[in-house]
Amino acid sequence: MTTERDIWLDPLREGERGPDAKGMFFWVVLAAGAVWDIAHGRSHPLWLAWPAVGAAAGLYFITTHYSFADRRRALPSLGLLAAAVLAAAAGFGGNWLYLVIMLAIATGIAVQGRILPLLLFAECAAALILAVRGGAGLTDAAPLVWGTFTAGLIPAMIVRLWSAIHELKATREELARTAVTEERLRFSRDLHDLLGHTLSVMVVKAEAVRRLTRVDAEAATAQAADIERIGREALAEVRAAVTGYRGRGLPAELDTAQAVLADAGIGAVVRTCPVRTAPEIDALLGWAVREGVTNVVRHSGAASCEIDLIEGGGRLLLEIRDDGPAREKAPGHGNGLTGLRERVRAVGGSLEIAAPPSGGFLLRVAVPYDKGEQA
Repeated sequence: MTTERDIWLDPLREGERGPDAKGMFFWVVLAAGAVWDIAHGRSHPLWLAWPAVGAAAGLYFITTHYSFADRRRALPSLGLLAAAVLAAAAGFGGNWLYLVIMLAIATGIAVQGRILPLLLFAECAAALILAVRGGAGLTDAAPLVWGTFTAGLIPAMIVRLWSAIHELKATREELARTAVTEERLRFSRDLHDLLGHTLSVMVVKAEAVRRLTRVDAEAATAQAADIERIGREALAEVRAAVTGYRGRGLPAELDTAQAVLADAGIGAVVRTCPVRTAPEIDALLGWAVREGVTNVVRHSGAASCEIDLIEGGGRLLLEIRDDGPAREKAPGHGNGLTGLRERVRAVGGSLEIAAPPSGGFLLRVAVPYDKGEQA
């Protein structure tokens, strides 16, 4: 079960420092005003003054602790703190009025919701009444009233802000979990749609092959050929589906590339032609853009980068080039570019990487493209 203590510690696990009870314990220093009056003989009788200031300080610590550990237990101690502070301030006056400010701080961190302003106004009114009864004029009492109100309001705002940060973080994580769950369900549905019917047909044909093997070898061979054909088609469909999950596609990667280059301070020029490619080719070109632009941003030191997509001669040609300084060798041995080269070869394409002595970097990917077949 998640407690409020878990809520406050959770941001700390990410390096974010939120308010805690220890940070609020400092304000017990406001009780020093009462101690000052006691030490200078302004508060009598002493047998009552010392227990009163000790009770106020102790109840403040308890209220502050429970405000961050178990807010429900903080409210009773806050009520006791209010009774002790107001009674002591009314009985002793003088610097004991600073305890009202300490009470307002405890109220701000212990109480949330619409009742908080009412409590703060009530405490301000009590501070005003006690100050006037002690002989202070309205002008002299105004700083005390204003200090009481702000002392309660500011901690309440800080606590509420960090509560909102936690709620937003929890909501973000929940949305991420929901997105993953929905993606898993979508992937499961897609695989079922792709393979469910196909595997059923293959099972039926396999049973037919078993029955026909002894009585009609030619028919059994035909059924076996159908199984092979259906299996190859299913494999191609699964590969296309998985490719779609692995890559976001060329248009999305081009948009991301422009944003990444702009963030890196590299001018981007993108020139493309309208094409309609198979999903696996679209994902492959998107991966090429991602790998090429990543290399430009990390290693090139370039001021500008050009991306061209050209169609013609039965192929699509993707070129990524930059104007960075000369390199000792072409960066063609990274895992990303090695994997890209393997995928390009798998579809019958070619990949070229060059780093001319004059400077710059060139990534050229060529893949087969039948315009009539894709239309």
